[in-house]
Amino acid sequence: MPIPVLSDVPEALRFLSRLPIPSDGDLKREEHDRPFMERVAPAFPIAGGLIGLIGSIVLLIALTVHLGAWVSAILAIAVTTALTGALHEDGLADCADGLGGQSVERRLEIMKDSRVGSFGVLALVLATLLKVATLQALVAHSSLAAAAALVAAGAISRVAGPYMLALLPAARAGGLAAGAGRPSRSACATGAVIGIIIAFVMVVPSFGVTALISGLSFGIITFFGLRRLARAQFGGQTGDVAGAAIALVEIAFLLGLLIFARQF
Repeated sequence: MPIPVLSDVPEALRFLSRLPIPSDGDLKREEHDRPFMERVAPAFPIAGGLIGLIGSIVLLIALTVHLGAWVSAILAIAVTTALTGALHEDGLADCADGLGGQSVERRLEIMKDSRVGSFGVLALVLATLLKVATLQALVAHSSLAAAAALVAAGAISRVAGPYMLALLPAARAGGLAAGAGRPSRSACATGAVIGIIIAFVMVVPSFGVTALISGLSFGIITFFGLRRLARAQFGGQTGDVAGAAIALVEIAFLLGLLIFARQF
């Protein structure tokens, strides 16, 4: 793995989480020859995997003290959500609220509103329930396998955000792409390779190759479905769309694994 990618992991963690990682001011684009997102996109899957790892540790500890699969799954998801400051869930809620607008301009205006509407609340509730229920079902297959799945899902899902920024034009000026820059497709591809490697190592020993392919397929279908929706409804990508992509691809990947969990 290229050393520069490893050196960018702290920046990726600062961006994706609320972990108290010291900053040296590297987020300033003018101090580098490449935009921030271009540099850190390959490190996103590693950062996502580390966030998932913390959640998996919480899951295993909770199971060890006999809290049960449901409570353990809830605690694990609660911790990972707290670690990210619900960054991706916020994007999902904003996108859901925005869909209630009658025009592209109105949808973008709604998405900028800090208040969460009924569509946003519904999306958050359904997404959280689905993630917790899926993780609980994976625990029923194997607690260690479920923990590994959290790491893999964290890595794979963080490939989706940068790719969404790269494959769609910015829906408005002054958004995430303007502040952090748009990653190139090659930077996203590097991140995808790293994410797949992490997922392979985590998933195949517990679930098999077929389950990995299923999880990746679910994630890819979800990603391109959201990409099509974002282009049609919002006119392109925003930071909220990228966050929603991460949130939804993570759930889709776990669902894809679950289909084959009991068959391996």
